[in-house]
Amino acid sequence: MTAKRPLAYITAAWSGNHTADRERAAQYCRQVYEAGYSPICPNLFLPMFLHESIPQEHKDGLDMAREYLRRSRLLVMCGEQADETVKNDIAVAQRLHIAATTLEGILTVKGQGQEHEE
Repeated sequence: MTAKRPLAYITAAWSGNHTADRERAAQYCRQVYEAGYSPICPNLFLPMFLHESIPQEHKDGLDMAREYLRRSRLLVMCGEQADETVKNDIAVAQRLHIAATTLEGILTVKGQGQEHEE
């Protein structure tokens, strides 16, 4: 029997190039999955059905993303930079007492755990 994977919310400074951002988001999600978490990345799936150019849908997307973050156990910041969205996600996580780390942080911890397994 395996333990449930805790939900991990993925945030990053996205470039605005939807194709490149989706590819990066999928890579981040894969790495977080391999580290033992269930990744949630709104940037990966919300643009598939929401239209950012429609103000109400843009707002709905922000509200949905916040709800996914509220339900997560961990916020994972991916990439090298932190834009306003990332900073806002971190601030929300802090207010909700959700642990925040970097992708490198969870991969380092996972690597340490593997060295000591028998």
